[in-house]
Amino acid sequence: MESGEVGHTLTDLGETAARRALTAAGKTAGEVDLVVMGTATPDMLMPATVNLIADRLGIDGVPTFQLQSGCSGAVQALEIAGRLMSTGRYRTALVLGGDVSARHYDLRVDVRTLSPAEVVNVVLFGDGAGAAVLGVEPTADSVAVRTVFTRLTGLGREPGQVIRWFGLADRGHEQAAGAEDYKMIEESVPAMSEEILKELLDEAGWTSSEVDYLLPPQLSGRMTRKIVDRLGVPGATEVSCVSEVGNNGNALVFFQLERALAAMGRGERAVGIAVESSKWIKAGFALEKV
Repeated sequence: MESGEVGHTLTDLGETAARRALTAAGKTAGEVDLVVMGTATPDMLMPATVNLIADRLGIDGVPTFQLQSGCSGAVQALEIAGRLMSTGRYRTALVLGGDVSARHYDLRVDVRTLSPAEVVNVVLFGDGAGAAVLGVEPTADSVAVRTVFTRLTGLGREPGQVIRWFGLADRGHEQAAGAEDYKMIEESVPAMSEEILKELLDEAGWTSSEVDYLLPPQLSGRMTRKIVDRLGVPGATEVSCVSEVGNNGNALVFFQLERALAAMGRGERAVGIAVESSKWIKAGFALEKV
């Protein structure tokens, strides 16, 4: 940030996250037979960032998928990987999520000259990537995915967030690369989170009192507090990290998962909630340590 230069790409961050995830799972890249990634900010339109990461890892000859989505993209990637694995064709999936926001903003700008809406974007969003390894068979100390769902709910609703790509023909216009309606997000996300939690509990057959860990949406520290208070799961331990790592989009779910999985004991349960505010996608998952 001090230099005003971006020193990494999403491919760089994704490779690091993937290697850490494979090591933690005791797997090699050669054992991966499926790769799925969620991101709103790929390094390029082509080639897909997921394929650049796979290339660096030495993964080849397997299906790869890249999902274009905001903060729910990581959960969408988990759902797609799980559904494909349920066919019996795949045994080990590498699932990634991440975003790089810095290159969409002028890091050398004097924030004192910006409007409040512009300041939010510059100070709130950051860069990061995360990864997880899914398998079809329980292992010692493993966590089972009990349910995952994602659902578009944006019919007729204006986008809450926009990120634009510019080509040679339109590079000179004055539109901002990124913009968001933070007031709309502030009003919508807590209510959507409450709806997601109810649906997750219904699908899993759990009550709120049976939830041990809550992974709420990570918009900002203040918004996370507001959402957690509204969800009303007092017996659950909140797993949040946005105040430490910033809002790095699709990476945040993995940062939360890393903390939750390290803390969960046998039989304990966790629910995670994500909301994509560009065109309003609900997403969530429920986990249980077996």
